[in-house]
Amino acid sequence: MEGMLKCSANYVPLTPISFLERSAIVYRDCVSIVNGDVKYTWRETHERCIRLASALAGLGISRGDVVAALAPNIPALYELHFGVPMAGAVLCTLNTRHDSAMVSALLRHSEAKFIFVDYQFLQIAEGALEILSKKGIKPPLLVLVQDCDQPTPISSNLEYEGFLAMGKLDFEVRRPTDEWDPISLNYTSGTTSSPKGVIYSHRGAYLNSLAAILLNEMSSMPVYLWCVPMFHCNGWCLTWGVAAQGGTNICLRNVSAKGIYESIAQHKVTHMGGAPTVLNMIINASAEERRSLLGKVTVMTGGAPPPPEVLFRMEEAGFNVTHSYGLTETYGPGTVCTWKPEWASLPRDLQAKIKARQGLQHLGLEEIDIKDPVTMKSVPPDAKTMGEVMFRGNTVMNGYLKNLKATEEAFNGGWFRSGDLGVKHPDGYIELKDRSKDIIISGGENISTIEVESVLFSHPAVLEAAVVGRPDDYWGEIPCAFVKLKEGFNASEEEIIKYCRDHLPHYMAPRTVVFEDLPKTSTGKVQKFILRKKAKAMGSLKKPSISKL
Repeated sequence: MEGMLKCSANYVPLTPISFLERSAIVYRDCVSIVNGDVKYTWRETHERCIRLASALAGLGISRGDVVAALAPNIPALYELHFGVPMAGAVLCTLNTRHDSAMVSALLRHSEAKFIFVDYQFLQIAEGALEILSKKGIKPPLLVLVQDCDQPTPISSNLEYEGFLAMGKLDFEVRRPTDEWDPISLNYTSGTTSSPKGVIYSHRGAYLNSLAAILLNEMSSMPVYLWCVPMFHCNGWCLTWGVAAQGGTNICLRNVSAKGIYESIAQHKVTHMGGAPTVLNMIINASAEERRSLLGKVTVMTGGAPPPPEVLFRMEEAGFNVTHSYGLTETYGPGTVCTWKPEWASLPRDLQAKIKARQGLQHLGLEEIDIKDPVTMKSVPPDAKTMGEVMFRGNTVMNGYLKNLKATEEAFNGGWFRSGDLGVKHPDGYIELKDRSKDIIISGGENISTIEVESVLFSHPAVLEAAVVGRPDDYWGEIPCAFVKLKEGFNASEEEIIKYCRDHLPHYMAPRTVVFEDLPKTSTGKVQKFILRKKAKAMGSLKKPSISKL
């Protein structure tokens, strides 16, 4: 159209960096982060992030370089979400439940130049760097994040606060030249040999942050309790989203029912998030752990469809639950089960069942549909016909790092193929029914059955093995192993479980082992759907001891 002119006056690449810059002015003296006795204002957080970016740049970080982090929900990890992009770099937050072998594999794949490590995970990180060194690979520079109450260890590593002091406040922030530039790298649960690194863009992070604010109905200055790991999909993009609204981030190093209730009471928490595991923790809290809620607390849940009974009991306890669904590839939350007024008059059990659905795309996503994966035609909205859940929009990943083939397969047909199976209801809302992938979602964490099976196969007594999810009231799902032993060999359930725990992060190890012949097709493929039925028939294990996980 004649007369248009695209220039810096009317086009600026979208980036979450602008959220922090605005809040540093509007909410400059308001509390941004609380971690025990430590508090910062938005002005202070902005300055610390500038210093962080400056220090990184001063030590050679260039645009597009990867900076990794291995830390729980602490102020440093929050600051890295802004400081790293402000240096033009890409933030890679690692799962704190990974062992040294996995961390080393991800550092190698991402080619991270730095890794910021909380003192609690120093041994894991040092083990990972040692593995890299032994393989002749230059390890990233380690920056240790100390707790103010912990004695400073004798270490040659850089220390976080000292690192920030190296930075300068007059540093010119490196904003993206293209909003499609990468802002973060999040790993899915690939095997050690072939991890999948999901690339997020500044544009996608910006839009999904705003969408998360909207679907959580966050007004200005919310008080957000961090139960969702910031390393998981960048805290469902609320690391950036809370900054946009000038909210207060309440850090929680270790998530427990007591910690949740005490934080809500002390800080007047308005919003929080968590997998169904966290909801279970809340509703099963003892009388001594509970506190009276001063007002409704909005909770966004996802990771696995929450059982209707859990949703019902959460509402009774004074929490308003918003159910969202998504994947790492969709920046976390991609849908929301928006409540309709006419449902309020339905029986409570039916309300809970409706609320457990995945709903429709949020306002930051263009479209979601249930399609036949072969014909790409939409399934009829009859709540019966199953198809694959597919996404399309600006909050879908850029692609998988160094894996163009997997990226092309995921986007085959012009949609992102989730691998999840679902149905469409007459009102247009979708509902998940099964996972075509064999990923187990346990406590909001993905577990690759292939990786667990590979460890089982390495046991000297195991001939064949298959792993499926077993329902669990606490974790949602837990790994259940079906094993056939070699002739003449013996092994107990306890021995197999211990073997897996010795070779895997503990949360990935099976809790149940069944010894039997595995059902197979005529071509020799294990029929996992039969095993899933058997695992489901076993029912849920008793609530596990946290110390044993």
